[in-house]
Amino acid sequence: MDYNKFFSADVPSFLRSPVREIFRKVDLSAICSFAGGYPAAVTFPTEQIPGLAATVLEKYGTKALQYGATQGVPELRQAIASRYGVPVSQVQITTSSQQGIDVCSRVFLDPGDIVLAKSPVYLGALQSFRAYRAEVMDIPSGDSTSLRSVPAPPTAYGSGPIPLHLSGGGQAPEGMPLTSAKFIYVIPDFNNPSGETMTLEEREEIVRIAREMDLLIVEDSPYRELRYSGEQVKTIRELAPERTLHLGSFSKIFAPGFRLGWIIGPEELLEQIYVCKQCLDLCPPVLDQYMACEFLESGALDANLEKTIAEYRRRRDLMLGLLEKYMPAGASWTHPEGGLFLWLTLPEGIDTVALYDEALSAGVAYVAGSFFYPDGSHRNTMRLNFSFIEESKMEPGIKLLAGLAANSLKHR
Repeated sequence: MDYNKFFSADVPSFLRSPVREIFRKVDLSAICSFAGGYPAAVTFPTEQIPGLAATVLEKYGTKALQYGATQGVPELRQAIASRYGVPVSQVQITTSSQQGIDVCSRVFLDPGDIVLAKSPVYLGALQSFRAYRAEVMDIPSGDSTSLRSVPAPPTAYGSGPIPLHLSGGGQAPEGMPLTSAKFIYVIPDFNNPSGETMTLEEREEIVRIAREMDLLIVEDSPYRELRYSGEQVKTIRELAPERTLHLGSFSKIFAPGFRLGWIIGPEELLEQIYVCKQCLDLCPPVLDQYMACEFLESGALDANLEKTIAEYRRRRDLMLGLLEKYMPAGASWTHPEGGLFLWLTLPEGIDTVALYDEALSAGVAYVAGSFFYPDGSHRNTMRLNFSFIEESKMEPGIKLLAGLAANSLKHR
């Protein structure tokens, strides 16, 4: 039976995640994997979970097991509002920050609309923008007013690019004025995938562009609380609260299995997101919300964060030292002040997409950097995650990667 006729017009725009394809095919425990964006399991407050559940059930009873408000339970909204110094009316709870990205795409984007983003771009965001048939335009470094359109990334390792709908030459697609741009998407703190942090001046430039072009800003901020060095920088929301939707997440600071995030933004925008969410999930998980609220308000979140930051700082420093020790001449990498990732750039001529199958056969996994570039460029780069891999596997994994890179250089 031919099922193709039943699919919607959106289906051809769905992108497969190369990261999820790795997880689908490979037992991560059997290899040295730098591929995922998983937090370390040792940071999960497993010993406190039973107590949290018992406290919540004693305090709220069956209310914690019932449907809840679409905006989120009032107690958690208030706790987040207090933590970040905003009115509770400006807080919407989401089922993960990935849903935050998707609901912003769903509410604001029409087919053919433009999203401005700074490459490399988080792959989950690219998937969401493409699913709603929006176009992505890059804001190049150095001249943020010079915008160029770029095509969508390949769909998975080994596959070709999906059909393109963009014209080149530094202009918006024919018939698509820049006024069809809706928002700017950025991860200013410890970017996924690069690990880099925007300076205050770079954030102010994003705000300037948004105001000049009358755009919204989606500030994706799941890693902000995971800072290991350097000084905190003002959020974009603090610089432009009237046009910024700030996305947060409990996945990296509590546990990803709870699937909880939040959006802080203008009430008028959140009202439409609220209506949209009614048809998506009715409400975020209620028991999970009450447990997260209890964890936050008791001070346990901050205590656990302190341990998490120390753990990840050690892992980051270990990876940086190993890269310095093993990588061939001509390789370079970012030195993230926080987050879960760093970005490795190998000498020109090394194709990390082509090298991937060989690396996997050797027992090491990564994510090729080109998948984070909407035009599929920068094929000599890769994203490395330092939070999830067992520390005993980190040195063998980096040594393997370095050997593959050196061997590839010999055969150029």
